Amino acid sequence: MSKHQHDDEKRLAELGYKQELNRSWSGFSNFAISFSIISILSGCFTTFGQAWNNGGPIAITLGWPVIAGFILLIGFSLAEIASAFPTSGGIYWWASKLGGVKAGFYAGWLNLIGLVAVTASVGYGVTFYINTLLGPWKWWSSLFASSKANQYIYQQFLIFLVVMLFVTLVNIFSNKLLSLFNNTSVWWHVFGTAILIIILVAVAKHHQTASFFFTHINNSGFSGKHGTFIWYVLPLGFLLTQYTITGYDASAHLAEETHNAHISSAKGIWKSIFYSAIGGYILLMAFLFIASNTGFINSADPKVNPFGQGSALSVIFSAIGDPKSSTGGFWFVIVVLITTIGQIFCVTAGLTSCSRMMFAFSRDAALPGSKNWRKVNKDGTPVRAIIASSIAGVVISLPALYRNPTTNTPVAFYAVVSISVIALYLCFIPPIFYRLKAGNSFSIGAWNLGGRYKWINILAMAEIIVISIYFIMPLVPSGIPFRKGFSWPTVNYAPILVFGSLIILETWWHLSVKKWFKGPINQFKD
Repeated sequence: MSKHQHDDEKRLAELGYKQELNRSWSGFSNFAISFSIISILSGCFTTFGQAWNNGGPIAITLGWPVIAGFILLIGFSLAEIASAFPTSGGIYWWASKLGGVKAGFYAGWLNLIGLVAVTASVGYGVTFYINTLLGPWKWWSSLFASSKANQYIYQQFLIFLVVMLFVTLVNIFSNKLLSLFNNTSVWWHVFGTAILIIILVAVAKHHQTASFFFTHINNSGFSGKHGTFIWYVLPLGFLLTQYTITGYDASAHLAEETHNAHISSAKGIWKSIFYSAIGGYILLMAFLFIASNTGFINSADPKVNPFGQGSALSVIFSAIGDPKSSTGGFWFVIVVLITTIGQIFCVTAGLTSCSRMMFAFSRDAALPGSKNWRKVNKDGTPVRAIIASSIAGVVISLPALYRNPTTNTPVAFYAVVSISVIALYLCFIPPIFYRLKAGNSFSIGAWNLGGRYKWINILAMAEIIVISIYFIMPLVPSGIPFRKGFSWPTVNYAPILVFGSLIILETWWHLSVKKWFKGPINQFKD
């Protein structure tokens, strides 16, 4: 055993835990998993339309760097705590130690719900791209043809099941393979993004002017009068940045498998945010640079634009796609293939983070059936937690089998996973708040903010509160209850899911949990 590994296990023992997981990850691998979960090849593609339709170019040109800056402050806040407490429990453990058992219980469940939901959403999101690649093949286009109305929906879900099975096997097979997979993911995102940008800029025949980057577009349905655009529509477009840059707490969840974790996990958090913000911004600027056919991109008619109003694929197809080709043309296929593989890397890393959170939470008996989910195999891999996390993602995705007859999309599924962003950010508030409250009594780690923690913590929590309020608001006019034209399929179910989850947790706490849940255990005493 090396000196660094001995020191890592000593620090873990001081936190009350034995070394059960296989500590084989380097600092780069720790950074890689958060970078992979953020995945600019996933978020920048799948939620581009949210920004385009709610603000347009200005929501990206100005919105991305501003929001990314605030997210970096959140990352700094978490990194300081991660350095002091390098344990797989991450958010939950920090909240428990700093704010008490109940704070930890809420933070842990919100974190776990968010991780399951975001893993499922990315896993389902990549199916759109895989289906685009498979579409021209006759054997695929005939699959489920007997059920024409639901054919596309069924195809999507079948692909989703295959994706989840694949990433589950990758997570189970070998810890070293998983580390290699995430390391490869970093370079795929770096060089893949660079190749994409070169293709988009070089192949596109028409480009936008500099002034276009600061223009606005409002496809939301809300009026732009009386400041509505500035104070309501535009902030809804910021979901692109907030959704893309999530999951960076994975560096904390993998702390017990990382060498020199008290430094590596802290750096993994903030560096993954920083480099993703830069890479994502360059990629998004390339999208805007080639978005010259705004008529096609803004079309909501599937006969005109089959890729969806304002979507990244509609931008790319309008610039480099070949309408005469059944596949969309060679360069279009290459772009779709690169982002598809990047998204597979993202789902794999998401499942890893989720399973480690489930393992750590179960280790402290916080989940039903905890004895099963906290077990590891002879290689130090929490196989049961991996399988349980994967199955949970599939289960919450079952509503995707329901087709909205009006839009022909799996609206119910998006209603379920819309909570992911809010849950993943709300769970950060307890540890940040209690760290701020602790002041100078907080035992800082090797990586710390010094006296800057005060204003950084305050701004970090303020940003989380503001975005949480916006993202539970109606996303379209027809989603406003008691308004003319109201339609249930367009309702933003996030507030129902958020408040419903909180009510369930509060009820469960008072009826049962507070009687038996004691928070983080000490394996050397219990």
